[in-house]
Amino acid sequence: MVKLLKREEIEEFFARLKKHIPDPKTALQYKNPYTLLVAVALSAQATDKSVNKATEPLFETVDTPEKMLALGEAKLTDAIKTIGLYRGKAKNVIALSRILIEKHGSMVPKDRAALEELPGVGRKTANVVLNVAFGEPTIAVDTHIFRVSNRTGLAPGKDVLAVELGLEKRVPDKYRLHAHHWLILHGRYTCVARKPLCPTCVVRDLCNFPDKTHLMAARPDANRSTLRGAALREARPEKPRLKTASRKTAKR
Repeated sequence: MVKLLKREEIEEFFARLKKHIPDPKTALQYKNPYTLLVAVALSAQATDKSVNKATEPLFETVDTPEKMLALGEAKLTDAIKTIGLYRGKAKNVIALSRILIEKHGSMVPKDRAALEELPGVGRKTANVVLNVAFGEPTIAVDTHIFRVSNRTGLAPGKDVLAVELGLEKRVPDKYRLHAHHWLILHGRYTCVARKPLCPTCVVRDLCNFPDKTHLMAARPDANRSTLRGAALREARPEKPRLKTASRKTAKR
């Protein structure tokens, strides 16, 4: 197992990520906690871009559980048919909308257990909603965060829950709120799976990954400014009228 980062190294790790992207945002477009919940549920095994393309026109007129039920499963299915697993996701969205009306007064619950009881909502989706909609310092571990945490020595773990619990213990409190976003963007644009861009990484000297790539292994056009630009574009809302998250037909 890779050597654990020391506490002072973790402090510096996040200080640099914050300097690199001071105000990270989630990528999914949403208007309120309900549309955020729907967007994250739809994003399982799909790209944020594809979800935004489908939900932008949908959320212009459908932004409450009542409106979603009025739309109906058939029309919702047609509206999201460009997203993977769209039939099952449509069933889940209709079902969770009905439960929100019947059990939660049409409000998205600010409680992980209650969120995980909704169809198509697992721990990761619940953590995203709690973090983005309600400002809770939760960390939703996806494939990028899992890779970065294990590769760097930040919070190694055999599964996503172990990594999540490790991050909760090791990430300094002042960085917890945005840790999820910083780690996702770092994993998506720098600490990539096959050939991490170690030569341009802002935390290269802190990272304990033994197989760091060298300059020739990195993409020739990869540099800090372009990577930062890509991350900022993802963090920025595509449309100013919509606020802007991170990803279940099978619960995630």
